[in-house]
Amino acid sequence: MDFGYFHEEESEQFAFYRIPQVLFKDEKFAKLSTDAKVLYGLFLNRVSLSKKNHWIDDEGRVYVYYTLVSIQEDLHCASQKALKLLKELESYGLIERVKQGLCKPDRIYVKNFILLQESPVRSGENHHTGVVKITSPECRESPPNNTELNNTECSNTNLILSKSREDERELYRQYLYQSLDIEILKERYPYGVEEIDEIFDIILDVLCSNQKFITISGDKKPINVVKSRFMKLDSSHIQFVMDSMKDKTTKVRNVKKYIVAALYNAPITINNYYQSLVQHDMATGKI
Repeated sequence: MDFGYFHEEESEQFAFYRIPQVLFKDEKFAKLSTDAKVLYGLFLNRVSLSKKNHWIDDEGRVYVYYTLVSIQEDLHCASQKALKLLKELESYGLIERVKQGLCKPDRIYVKNFILLQESPVRSGENHHTGVVKITSPECRESPPNNTELNNTECSNTNLILSKSREDERELYRQYLYQSLDIEILKERYPYGVEEIDEIFDIILDVLCSNQKFITISGDKKPINVVKSRFMKLDSSHIQFVMDSMKDKTTKVRNVKKYIVAALYNAPITINNYYQSLVQHDMATGKI
């Protein structure tokens, strides 16, 4: 096949599955197979859809339906391979399956590995804790998730149920310090270490906030929407915010609010910002 090249922002035409970087960077997931990591990304996609389908249990926890047949179709693999991948994810505590009986499809709880805590999941009179072993395949298919309804801005990214706010913040700190490459950023910007720490603390403040809304540039945004956007940040977005603050010619009255708004808008404005810089340099003969 002879495919074409990408031009400017054509990559945005695709829909994407999201696989957390920590699955590839953290040593404790080093032996988890690449296919299992991809399958976890597919599970995350279904979590973002389950809220729309009202697949939430009595304790407010989101569950998904993902049958063996669907996994085989999505990964183009045989049932033996699909079962092997499910067992891998279960052995790492990344998913938990709960049998419903009467040939009904299993409920699958996708675990938030920022906090891997053992919590019982109730199904009728049965109580399951930790890893639930797979038995036979489902007797029938479950209602499919409507992937056309996927709205990543409404995905429930704040599934952490910690013992205290301090524990929650520390868990986020450990996870994001690595996924945002904070150490690398500090090496790259030795004179901006305090600024990086300030931005990092603001990200933690937002993700650990118990407010229902956060004001972004004068508009009240639901906290889950803001947290969802913040969980998509990477090191390039922090660099973008630092560059934006450096280029700011007017005095910022509330630095924290400015940084929150800049981080929230970074994923959708970063490309246009750097493209305008390139065009400016070309026009002035710098490149």
